[in-house]
Amino acid sequence: MRNKDHWEAVYARTPVDAVSWFQLHADPSVGLVQDTGLPKSAALIDIGGAASMLVDDLLAQGYTDLSVLDLSGAALAAAQQRLGTEAQRVRWLVGDITEIELPAQAYDLWHDRAVFHFLTTPEQRRADVRAVLRAVKPGGHVIVATFAEDGPTQCSGLPVVRDSPDGLHAEFGVPFTLLRHEEEEHRTPGGGIQKFIDCDCRKDAP
Repeated sequence: MRNKDHWEAVYARTPVDAVSWFQLHADPSVGLVQDTGLPKSAALIDIGGAASMLVDDLLAQGYTDLSVLDLSGAALAAAQQRLGTEAQRVRWLVGDITEIELPAQAYDLWHDRAVFHFLTTPEQRRADVRAVLRAVKPGGHVIVATFAEDGPTQCSGLPVVRDSPDGLHAEFGVPFTLLRHEEEEHRTPGGGIQKFIDCDCRKDAP
């Protein structure tokens, strides 16, 4: 609950286009999604989507089965207000990814930009991976973006874990094949640079 209270407070006091992770367009993520070759009808879930513009960009690209999960109901409400009637085309889920039970083998693609690096204990990370294993279909894609090894050590007043591509893949383990990774420099609304790694893994069939 402390984490939920933290993020509700962040979105209560900060305009969504002023938070450090804001992107006017989520081009790196959209490119990774498109490069999977999945059809526009594929079931996609955005973990920690908050008020991200990714859902807008995916709707504009013609994707039709989208879900967004976040701890902050205020952030999701901001996204819904921005989308207007288009918000009805998206499933909105409020919950903690380390606790919520998502439907089994429901998603063709799991997208997580900047949630996993806030999971700083082995227990939290294992809970996230269990959620992925349950919710993603065999052969599905898991796209995760975290702070790189030379990225920030804190974000929004909270500590984070920095990862390498191999280290991030190791967190998910044998059931996943690392297909590709990219380095990304994200420019914050304040003009700073945050270094990310973006990884696409495939969940292999058992």
